[in-house]
Amino acid sequence: MFPIQCRLKRRLVRLGRASLACLASLFLGLAVSAAHEGHDHGDAEKSAVVSSAYPRVAARSDLYEIVGILKDDQLSIFIDDAVTNEPVSDAALQVTIGDSPAIEAKRTSNGIYTAALPDWKPAGSVEVIFSVTAKRGDDLLVDTLAPPQAASTPEKQEHGWVPGRSGAAAFALAGLGFVLLFGYWRRRGHKAAATSAAVVTGACMLLAAISLGQSRNSTNEASLPTPQALSDAPRRLQNGSVFAAKPTQRLLDVRTAVAEPQTIRPALNLIGRVIADPNRSSIVQSVYGGRVVPTEGAIPRIGQSVSKGDILVQIEPHLPVADRTTILEKVGEIEQLIAVTENKLRRQRPLAERGAVPQGQVNDLESELEGLRARRETVRNSRTGFEVLRASTDGIITSAKVLPGQVIQPQDVLFQITDPKSLWVEALAYDDIGLNGPGEATAIGHNGPPIALSYLGTSRALRQHASVVHFAVPEPPAGLNIGQPLTVMVQSGAPVTGLIFPRDAVVRNSNGENVVWLHTAPERFEPKSVRVVPVDATRMIVAAGLGERERVVVRGTDLINQIR
Repeated sequence: MFPIQCRLKRRLVRLGRASLACLASLFLGLAVSAAHEGHDHGDAEKSAVVSSAYPRVAARSDLYEIVGILKDDQLSIFIDDAVTNEPVSDAALQVTIGDSPAIEAKRTSNGIYTAALPDWKPAGSVEVIFSVTAKRGDDLLVDTLAPPQAASTPEKQEHGWVPGRSGAAAFALAGLGFVLLFGYWRRRGHKAAATSAAVVTGACMLLAAISLGQSRNSTNEASLPTPQALSDAPRRLQNGSVFAAKPTQRLLDVRTAVAEPQTIRPALNLIGRVIADPNRSSIVQSVYGGRVVPTEGAIPRIGQSVSKGDILVQIEPHLPVADRTTILEKVGEIEQLIAVTENKLRRQRPLAERGAVPQGQVNDLESELEGLRARRETVRNSRTGFEVLRASTDGIITSAKVLPGQVIQPQDVLFQITDPKSLWVEALAYDDIGLNGPGEATAIGHNGPPIALSYLGTSRALRQHASVVHFAVPEPPAGLNIGQPLTVMVQSGAPVTGLIFPRDAVVRNSNGENVVWLHTAPERFEPKSVRVVPVDATRMIVAAGLGERERVVVRGTDLINQIR
């Protein structure tokens, strides 16, 4: 009997090991199946990002660039200039799709042309012909249009083994059977067989739980259809380029230009500020000092326009007590002389009338009396009358440091008057700009328009190790203020050949490099790193990194650069 029990025990152990091997193969099959499913979902998401939502047709010639977007059985057509990307809104457009007769496109108020296609149901791609008639010239553009794709439905997985609810029930029953065997062999004392039964029981329960969970996931995935993304939103593609649909370009007001080489002198940047023209500005000061006394009107304030000779304010001089005593004594002395002279004149006039004395003596006394009276008035008004301060030039009061009753000292600056139509710019040049003067000069402030400058002269005396350069502003803008900092750009040095573009065409990417955006396709833009040299306040030279005849975005560049 003992050999039979041993053989039975060995057979049960082999059975347990075989069961474990089968369960391991099942685990491997589940892992492979899960890996295949994850790979398929990743490819689907990747293709959804780069695909366009609506069918479109795009064509380009030397004159025009056309993009047609099919949506809701209507073809919206955008016609732009092939060089500037400016919308063409004065064209007559005919559209021919396949073998169908030509359709006259209607022009809407926003410059978009529309053609209704209610019965168009082709089986595949079809040729589209655009016939354009406009002031820029007549042209014929051809391209193909693919029909809209139907929404895809989820397909059943044919590879891999994915157990359902029936598999979960089978694993649960098998686990229950091995539980009974575990109890039987344990009571019989077969420890090896009982251990194998316990391991197999746990594996069956784990497989049952996995099968039930995957059954639920499969049911949820099958119940959710895969919708097609219907959006023409701008986005950054994986290769770094940007997709911007024509409606987005119209909204951002994108404009382009063709790169053409030019020869021009590069610019040198200077730090400057606005100053007043010394020939058209003035200051108002008091010679003696004293107390401020307003005139009949109010004291002029900053921003007020004044004319040359206008009375601004009066100053009551400050007179010490000793000076007042001296003046009073002098006035009394003069009044005494006046009284003596008047008495002499009263005695001499009757005698002159009778011929007793010459008439010349009377005339001399009258002249002496008038002189004494004038001296009396002069002494009385000496340092006691008001000092009248007047405007020396025409302009606007830019500084007023005066209050009624204020006591001022001699030579204090009370008012500053400046002509806003006559301003200068003072700049500091740390590099040599040439003794004969620079070329064209411009200035630009913070978010302000460029300002044309006229060179006046350069000081031969250094200030903070820099030469002082003065420029005149022939036509000052309304918002230009005295003391405002400016960046002055003067053309200096040897001429340089390069591609000249507006400053707005060059932006910085996330790496800090200067880049321009190329319009490579009607709805595609690509960045390109360049090296630039400033020309003036509005232009830059692309010295390297860009080829001739490439189409560069010159307006709306910063908006395209922000698309992610």
